[in-house]
This record gives sequence, C-alpha cells and structure tokens, in this order.
Amino acid sequence: MDLHQNDILTKVSRYNLIRNGRMIYLDVHERIQGNLAGKFIAVPNLVNIVAKPEHQGAGEDEQKAMEDCLKKIKGLNLEDLFPAAGPIPATQKED
Repeated sequence: MDLHQNDILTKVSRYNLIRNGRMIYLDVHERIQGNLAGKFIAVPNLVNIVAKPEHQGAGEDEQKAMEDCLKKIKGLNLEDLFPAAGPIPATQKED
C-alpha cells in the first residue's frame, strides 16, 4: 500500500457496551500497517473521545484483544475510562 512511513492503517470491528443504562463503543482494530501495541487493539470510545491507554486491550486476535480490554474495564464506571476534560478558558473578563 502506498502510505506514509509513519501512517497506521487498521480494519475496525465495532461493538456496543451498555453498562448502567449508558452505552459506549468498543472498537477492535486489526493492524494492516503501522505500529500498535499488538496485532489487534480493543479501544473503548465515545466516537471522538478515546479511553485512556490503560483501559485498552491488546492481543494476537480479535477475541484476545476484546477479552483483555473487558478485563481491564471490569467494575469501572464508564466515565472513569476517559480522560478528564481540562478547564474551560475564560473568553471574556466580567466587569
């Protein structure tokens, strides 16, 4: 494939996890090109917000990556999986 040297290309399978009435996605990426933590990576996400690396799973196949991820997030609240939002900068000073 004609990609840049540092590009990462993956094929993605998507799952939904519903916990306590809230839903997140679990995307399992199969490495096509580039460097990842494993051949398959399972990543909890909210479309544009990706879980912290310690909550992502890796494995030699899709099932092992998913099992690793689910083991890491077992017992956690969904909001604890994602980075905290930083402070909102003040845009105007009030008089």
